[in-house]
Amino acid sequence: MFLREDNWTIPNLLTISRILLTPAFVVAFIGHRFDLAWGLFALAGLTDALDGLLARLLHQRTRLGGMLDPLADKILLVTSYICLSMAGFLPAWLVALVVSRDAIIVGGLVLLNFWGVEVRDRIHPSVWGKLTTAAQISLVFVVMLQGSLGRSWPLLLDGLIFLAAVLTVVSGVHYVRRGFALFPVPDEDEHIRR
Repeated sequence: MFLREDNWTIPNLLTISRILLTPAFVVAFIGHRFDLAWGLFALAGLTDALDGLLARLLHQRTRLGGMLDPLADKILLVTSYICLSMAGFLPAWLVALVVSRDAIIVGGLVLLNFWGVEVRDRIHPSVWGKLTTAAQISLVFVVMLQGSLGRSWPLLLDGLIFLAAVLTVVSGVHYVRRGFALFPVPDEDEHIRR
């Protein structure tokens, strides 16, 4: 339940700052400033944790925040995965998997909206989605930490790549099944009359 319509709230400002941190992350990464890129990614992760917590504690949940928060996460994650893949830190197949899952989810939401289904109140992040986001963020965090410290942890990295891939597929299938269940079923009597 959304309690406020004033969009200039602290949680929304934190979410907007996370979106604005994404290009700064890209600039730092392209400039091989992995320490700065890691710091910006960590700061963005902190804003992600804080905006939801503050929205609940301060009773500042808004429709805008409900739409911006997952969008900010996707922008940051997809951008960081593309950067890390182009630099050779992550396999291209994993990036294709992550980007495809998000594109399918967003495309499904657009289709449901087009079909007249009110998705805002009916679709919420599932446990699988939250686990996937946590695994994807952890992977970026470890890759960036390796780069900034000049260290290498191949077993940890391979384990996180495997975990992120499996959870990306599982949560993608889960959301697609939930999405199909929301499409309206044609009335059988009306179908017979035709």
